[in-house]
Amino acid sequence: MFKLKATILKDIRILLRDKIGLVIMFAMPILLAIVITSVQNSTFELVNENKIPLLVYNKDKGETGKELITALQKIGIFELHQLSGEYSEKDIAEKMHNKDALVAIVVPGDYSAEVLRKAKNVTREALKKLDIGTDSMLIKSSAETPLTLYYHPVLQQSFRNSIDGAIKSSLQLIQSKFIVKNLYQEVNEEAIPDSLETQILSNQTPINEIPVSKDGSRTIPTASQHNVPAWTIFAMFFIVISLGSSIVREKQSGSFTRLRTLPTSFAVALLSKQITYLLVTLMQAIVIFSIGIWLFPKMGLPALNLPADKAALLLVTLICGWCATSFAICIGVFAQTQEQANGIGAVSIVLLAAIGGLLVPSFAMPSSFRYIMQLSPLHWCLEAFYGLFLEGGKLRDILLNILPLLAITILLQLLAVYGLKRKNLI
Repeated sequence: MFKLKATILKDIRILLRDKIGLVIMFAMPILLAIVITSVQNSTFELVNENKIPLLVYNKDKGETGKELITALQKIGIFELHQLSGEYSEKDIAEKMHNKDALVAIVVPGDYSAEVLRKAKNVTREALKKLDIGTDSMLIKSSAETPLTLYYHPVLQQSFRNSIDGAIKSSLQLIQSKFIVKNLYQEVNEEAIPDSLETQILSNQTPINEIPVSKDGSRTIPTASQHNVPAWTIFAMFFIVISLGSSIVREKQSGSFTRLRTLPTSFAVALLSKQITYLLVTLMQAIVIFSIGIWLFPKMGLPALNLPADKAALLLVTLICGWCATSFAICIGVFAQTQEQANGIGAVSIVLLAAIGGLLVPSFAMPSSFRYIMQLSPLHWCLEAFYGLFLEGGKLRDILLNILPLLAITILLQLLAVYGLKRKNLI
């Protein structure tokens, strides 16, 4: 026990001398957690607070064009900026490039006439099928002028699809309104009462959105619940910069060789490094979780809510830390120089994070990556944390994530021992 304690103290002193390593292990993930959570929180609250700027150039002089603008306002996701006067396509493009708005819609001058024509045609066709209407001919029109939607190139396809769907729902609402009016007027030979029109158009089946969780709670996960665990894992695995370099330095200085001449075991030195850096990963988790709990609300971000099963959270944190330590030791054993340890370690962590679901959600990845991501220890770490933070699960619910993580950890330990024996260091 004395030998282990002395070795741990030695490793702690070596760690404290590595100022750059400490910055990478603590400052970088804290900054990432704050920045990414802030950005994603703005995205999550887009429909409530940060509405999408929408330029509306209405060339139509009828009431239908005004009703379309009202319908767009009622959707709630747009911040409308109406253009008055004469504007060309070049003028609108210039306003969008100046970031006045990311989306613009141009309503053609014949919009009201075309909506009315379509409504009358649908009405006459419907009454004809019911043998109520006359054999009057359908109203023909000249070439229809479509609505034009301009969007800034920075908008991604999925975001444009959401905007397109919202605008189409407004157009459909206006069209349905005129069809209902015409049908009622043709059948009853009088205008439809406003109360009945409102009742017909607003008679939609409500949608009750409920997040699925294992503990039965209906709390909607926030950006903090998504990001804080993810970047905590990222921070844990980035100890490879400090630990990997430390092992390489000891190999180059002959420390491992000298240990064989002393009345001690190399297992003590290896266990010392694992305990020391396991404590570091635990400290990282405490610091980042504390920031999520107490600092985020002061910054206007949603607070981090810890899962109910605190014992499971501690166990998952320790296992993730052990896996990160084992990975760093393995990199340090096989690297020949500190530059190799730093370069290979940093790049491999970013790659494992990318395929593991930290940088891109796993459900958004192509099907070919679904099997590759299971090779990443960061994937199993993230799934275990998400099972606790997002799904409200307990230890028994995340066992299937912990077991593969333990298997990967043991494999990394065996690889490290194999590498040391191959180099005659033990």
